[in-house]
Amino acid sequence: MPHCVEFSLAFPMSADDDRIEFVADDSAVSPALLHDAPWTILIVDDDEDVHQATLLGLQGVRILGRGLHFLHAYTAAQAEALLSAHPDVAVILLDVVMEESHAGLSLVHRIRRDLKLANPRIVLRTGQPGYAPEIEAIRDYDINDYRTKGELTRNKLYTALTAAVRAYQQIRQLDESRRGLELIIRASSQFIAEAGLQPFAVGVITQLAALIGVPSEGLVCAQADGTHALHEADRYRVIAAAGRYAGLIQRRLAEIDDERVRRGIARCLEEGRSVVDEQAYVLYIPSKSGQHFAAFIDSPRALHAPDRHLLEVFCANIAVCADNVQLVQHLHRVAYEDRLVQLPNRTAFVEAIDAALRHEEAAGWAVALLDIDQFAETNEAFGYAYGDALLRAAAERLRTAFPPPAHVARVSNDTFGLIGAAAELAPERLLACFQLPFALPAGEHRATVCAGLVHLDDPTLRAQQGADVLENCYVALKHAKAAGHGSHAHYTPAFGLAVRERTRLLQDLRQALAQHELHLVYQPLVDLRTGRPMAIEALLRWQHADGRCTSPERFMPVAEQSGLIGQLGDWALRSALRELARLRQAGHLDLRLAVNVSALQLMQPGFAQDVRHALEEADVPPALLELEITESVAMSDPLHAQAILSQLQKLGVGLAIDDFGTGFSSLAYLERLPVDRLKIDRAFIHERHGAMAEERIAPMIVNLGHALGLKVVAEGVENEAQLNWLRSLACDEGQGYWFSPPLPPDELLRWLARHTGAPGQAPGHKL
Repeated sequence: MPHCVEFSLAFPMSADDDRIEFVADDSAVSPALLHDAPWTILIVDDDEDVHQATLLGLQGVRILGRGLHFLHAYTAAQAEALLSAHPDVAVILLDVVMEESHAGLSLVHRIRRDLKLANPRIVLRTGQPGYAPEIEAIRDYDINDYRTKGELTRNKLYTALTAAVRAYQQIRQLDESRRGLELIIRASSQFIAEAGLQPFAVGVITQLAALIGVPSEGLVCAQADGTHALHEADRYRVIAAAGRYAGLIQRRLAEIDDERVRRGIARCLEEGRSVVDEQAYVLYIPSKSGQHFAAFIDSPRALHAPDRHLLEVFCANIAVCADNVQLVQHLHRVAYEDRLVQLPNRTAFVEAIDAALRHEEAAGWAVALLDIDQFAETNEAFGYAYGDALLRAAAERLRTAFPPPAHVARVSNDTFGLIGAAAELAPERLLACFQLPFALPAGEHRATVCAGLVHLDDPTLRAQQGADVLENCYVALKHAKAAGHGSHAHYTPAFGLAVRERTRLLQDLRQALAQHELHLVYQPLVDLRTGRPMAIEALLRWQHADGRCTSPERFMPVAEQSGLIGQLGDWALRSALRELARLRQAGHLDLRLAVNVSALQLMQPGFAQDVRHALEEADVPPALLELEITESVAMSDPLHAQAILSQLQKLGVGLAIDDFGTGFSSLAYLERLPVDRLKIDRAFIHERHGAMAEERIAPMIVNLGHALGLKVVAEGVENEAQLNWLRSLACDEGQGYWFSPPLPPDELLRWLARHTGAPGQAPGHKL
């Protein structure tokens, strides 16, 4: 029995020429030639004569304008093999009885169920009418027609085959339309997810090629780029290309040598419509933003009406998608780009660090932060426009000095971030970028930076995320800034340990404030001449629930750095005033209350009003409250401090400079500040023996204070010798363990009861 064979019939056009030429054909039909290719007919019969008779009967036949291409199988197994290799078979002329009586019907079942070929039309033929299928079999097996082999006349074959081919064509057209619409829907979903115009254009190429059924080469997308060129072809550029056109990517349309491509795209974009001719399709994709697209594809064949309709639907959907893509791109720029300097922002920088951590070569990379020294002062001195110009100039210099693959971003106001090879981000190279002055519109400006660096070769960083690495960079930057202008620091695990410790301490402090673990103690201030208690200073203490204590030296800096000092200070002020009111009820009517005020509290808007409300709430005369600020706070912004202290003075509140002598006060400003007392720092009292410098400073402060009309208080008095020395200097008041340690409220009340009204006697340091 012959093997399965594939034949093409080359029929002459004249009706009287009855030659039949058998031509072996191993080539597959191209999808691009689908509408012009001959119909593929599979003859399945175990009788060679039936095959020959069918060929003779269909000699010269064209159905719906197309010739016929025959495949031959002599068994059901051969037929299955051919159908697996040729799923584009249009009609199967199938013998019912071959190896066995129901071989044909069994093959139909396998074609529909196993091979899942629903499109080919099946015409059953049999030489034994007794084996004709029942009506149910024709219905259930999706059989188009049934003929006996005695009906192998030319007319009856043509009639049966034409009906089957027409049914196949209708099914294929429906399938193609459905497939095209599915592609359009899928393309729309894909395009909406694209993050930029270039990926969008590549997607247009891919989806359009799939829709028309041609290879993705031969497509070029062009976009109006907003330039004002003299020639139309110079106004457009290629944004995506594939196949033999791939070399044209990013080229201007005028640079394309192929006149057909150049002319087709230019015409499409200039006329604002799709151009379809015998050689090419150029689809016009409009956009509301004015950035219109044209997609070019070679034309191997003319488009049929269904394809034209699909292309219209495709263009309509893609036009909407183009607008969506450009909107998404704009939103992406807003979310990931710093508009002032046109660099990636903090969010993008963190994602870039995440990507670097996942990269195999991350061990050789580093992350750096550069902070411009005294940028806030520059803004205040020259204005924000000047500061913006400096930032743009710095960004451009960094972008030039560290091109890709390095990554440059602006992560905060005057802080830039860099990711790249550790050798490239060496500290000396980073700082050298700012050695030359910047040429700004207002003139040259010199700037220095501090740098904080993290090397990604630290194994502990591999489990971290970008935000953690950035935080480590900030830790290193903080250490660099503490060292002075133009400094740098590398992150070390010790830095991280200190940061984590501060973080835990801050969390515990917040919890302690909420759970009332913080309390106040009070240390008396006495008149050095009479020994009479003049005031008490409220001091903050933290005792944990388990009895452990954390010293103010540890938690107060954390409270100040975190901003919690404002809430903490307000609570301390109100609590101390309530205690003073209690002492007044016990008969201590003239006792002053000293409360420390941090820089953050003092500079808060409305601080004077908050103090007034606290005094009213406790029903305490303002003159009995004395607020203590450190010398450094008073001098950090003396004009601002002077304004706020003046508001407090108008309330009647007393003011004192604490730790005097440890800072760098300007005597001119000091004279203007509305203060009542100077407190000599304990360092000038406690270490006087054998320290002649300190021994000279204390008398100078006492004399300076008296010359300015101020009272002077000495801190840290711990023995009688110090007391006598301070008396000899005519110092007004003293505070320290010689008189009393800080006391809780009940013990303070008992101490005051014992030491009030004993003029001329200095109370002992033991209670």
